[in-house]
Amino acid sequence: MDEGYEIEVKGGYLIAHHIPYVNKSKDIKYGKLIVALNINNDAVTYQKHCSKHVINFMGEYPCNQDGSEISAIRLSSPNTPLFDDIIMNFSFSNKPQNDYNDYYEQMVRYIEIISTPAMSLDKNVTARTFKVINNEESSVFQYIDSNATRANIWNINNKLSNQKIAIIGLGGTGSYILDLIAKTPVSEINLYDDDNFCQHNAFRAPGAPTKAIFDGTQKKVNHFSSIYSNMHNGIKPHAEKITKDNVYQLFNMSFVFLCIDNDAARAMIVKELQQNNVPLIDVGMGVQTVDNFLIGSLRVTLVTPEKRDHIARRIPMGNNEDNEYATNIQIADLNALNANIAVIEWKKYSGFYHAIKRFHNFTYSTNDSNFVADEIFDTILLHEKQAGKTVLLYDRMNIWQVVL
Repeated sequence: MDEGYEIEVKGGYLIAHHIPYVNKSKDIKYGKLIVALNINNDAVTYQKHCSKHVINFMGEYPCNQDGSEISAIRLSSPNTPLFDDIIMNFSFSNKPQNDYNDYYEQMVRYIEIISTPAMSLDKNVTARTFKVINNEESSVFQYIDSNATRANIWNINNKLSNQKIAIIGLGGTGSYILDLIAKTPVSEINLYDDDNFCQHNAFRAPGAPTKAIFDGTQKKVNHFSSIYSNMHNGIKPHAEKITKDNVYQLFNMSFVFLCIDNDAARAMIVKELQQNNVPLIDVGMGVQTVDNFLIGSLRVTLVTPEKRDHIARRIPMGNNEDNEYATNIQIADLNALNANIAVIEWKKYSGFYHAIKRFHNFTYSTNDSNFVADEIFDTILLHEKQAGKTVLLYDRMNIWQVVL
């Protein structure tokens, strides 16, 4: 920046704007160089001999003065969207004999390779404009999500942003759902539970609390909020149950995870959310002791404004005496599995994961290791192709592809 380069740091990437280059028509254009930063504790460290010397470029393929491609640096053509209007059109690799010592050397060397042909055609073009770019970036995280940056999935990850999530019940499954949601860029995670965090809770929740924490009486929502606020800025604890008097608080949520064992409360919440078109996932778990063994079963049910006709078949809303969950046997691995399935299905619903078919109910049994997905919501998926549109039509058993 001191030397006049248009430098921006965003989403864990270092971006150099306004890089002059020559295209195949021998016209002078301007592109962007992009490299994923290695960040630890907010400190940037160049990993010498481990970086693969790769840098990414946004623009047409850079050429020599005569319009021939600078082929020596060619690596791949990912055409991967990162964020906003930033797209990685090409990846380049130029390995010096002794490697680069830092990102400065790496960036300046690539600018030299790409820009020299343009500068030879017009001595006035330069990457050093001394234009200052605002590098203040707001984030829901306390620190940069370098995991998404390293994998170049920032743009996909961002599909989850701006969502307001509610988790009703922070028992075993609910706490694991929080653990997973806290690692996503949703804007808010609202926690609802009026119970205290007790010693038995430690054995069916993520993490390893100290013994001293049980000397006091801390609400579950406050306990988990204090932990996950270290990572996510949007944790909002509510030390209360959801009742008819406060259920309206859920109506402005983007998505609700329902993790409670009270059938009457579940029935009321599901009905209210359904009437207000709020999508939800309801989870359930039953564990029984049989002949000195445990048999466990899990259920994850997705309810959306588009499909809700399966609620009566899949979600228990009767007497708690008939609810296996009321035995209150919970095992951390089953809680974690239940939470993982629930979060994966939420991510599918949000467009994070691709899904040919959208199922709305999932069950798993430890007794026979049987995983069943049902309650299919038939739909039509459109995929834009260069030659036209590919339409995938399917019912419960078949898939047809028609190219228009």
